[in-house]
Amino acid sequence: MTSPGRAGGPAGVLAWRCRVCGTDVDIATPHAFRCPRATADDRRHVLHPLTMSGEPPARLDHPNPLVAYGPRLAWWAFAGANGMTENARIALTCEVAHGFEVTPMARHELELDLAVDLAVDQNSNAGRPTPVWVKDETGNVGGSHKSRHLAGILLHLRAAEALRLAPTPDRPPLAIASCGNAAIAAATLARANEWPLQVFVPDWASPHVLTMLESLGASITVCERRRSDPPGDPAVLRFREAVAAGALPFSVQGPENGMCLDGGRTLGWEIADAIGTSDGPPRLDRLVVQVGGGAFATSVGWGVGASTRCDTLQTEGCAPLARAWWRARDAGLAVDQIPARWGQLMTPWDGPRSLADGILDDETYDWLGAFDVMAASGGQPLVAPEEMVVRAAAIGAATGIPVSATGAAGVAGLLVPGGRVAPDEQVGVIFSGLAR
Repeated sequence: MTSPGRAGGPAGVLAWRCRVCGTDVDIATPHAFRCPRATADDRRHVLHPLTMSGEPPARLDHPNPLVAYGPRLAWWAFAGANGMTENARIALTCEVAHGFEVTPMARHELELDLAVDLAVDQNSNAGRPTPVWVKDETGNVGGSHKSRHLAGILLHLRAAEALRLAPTPDRPPLAIASCGNAAIAAATLARANEWPLQVFVPDWASPHVLTMLESLGASITVCERRRSDPPGDPAVLRFREAVAAGALPFSVQGPENGMCLDGGRTLGWEIADAIGTSDGPPRLDRLVVQVGGGAFATSVGWGVGASTRCDTLQTEGCAPLARAWWRARDAGLAVDQIPARWGQLMTPWDGPRSLADGILDDETYDWLGAFDVMAASGGQPLVAPEEMVVRAAAIGAATGIPVSATGAAGVAGLLVPGGRVAPDEQVGVIFSGLAR
């Protein structure tokens, strides 16, 4: 294997490894988006970054988190393995990921007890607001955490281009299946980097979002379900067809492009680094992360570390991750048996629906990563009835942060049995996206 990081110190990522079949991919490989053993008929593979043991590389002294945590990222190791100097990597990050800053994490007093039965919940903070640590991503590039995932992909693409390792000197279009924050983040980054973007959206996509995407220069394809389509999101199916035709997967779904899981870890590292500081919690016992496709929970959990319990939150109107978790438990499967049962455990949800429409992925594409994070930290999947999702949105709005219902959905995990805040527990949520 090529020695990663030879231009500027040891690398935080040593290789890519498929979580399903165990295949390793050299970190020096350009455009290593998917496991080489994945096929059109067997897509159930996903590349995860294989990281060095022990302490990760030190954080650089820079206000941009994509620079500060650069030595821990896969694209950085890829570029170093192919001879790009550290100074060149820093300069490229400042150009490609311009505008990224460490987002605030602050203590808020949330009125959680209004949504619980105080007569039976003796452990709640009844009659008084509950302190919760809120990480606010609404001011991030593109208005959400999604830009972190996509910036890592774009940095790899730009590095491969600069190193003349891209398969073609031309810029094939980027492609994404999304009708919300991921698409807006993708369009924002693509326009800033003068890279064409194709966005595949469902036929119920918001006209407001479509107008925003058009203003950002994206090419939009509205995807209706065809009679010949297999189960699953038709926008994802059309996205895959575009990638097969030569587009580059600019996706926040790990099985489509594992690199999306890399840059998302910066959010977890920011949270971990805030613990014990004057601006952060004295400790963080638990973090509740809302789940759609699962890349968010996977990346954040990896970044914050197993010492903080990570619970996931889905709605009763779409909970494929929780269903897969309990199917695995009911079957008595050991951890190493779960990936091979992908087709039996993770199946499409019929008719997803919720006010939190950004987490209505009918499959949790990065369910294996989310499983690993929960198992390692002692976490669990939480499922909230719709009335608690609505209540969580109101609680989020009451903070004064312009957060969407999807972005505040993690709060619903603090309202359900098994997720309520215990006395003296230090709990965090992430307001992941801006209300539009």
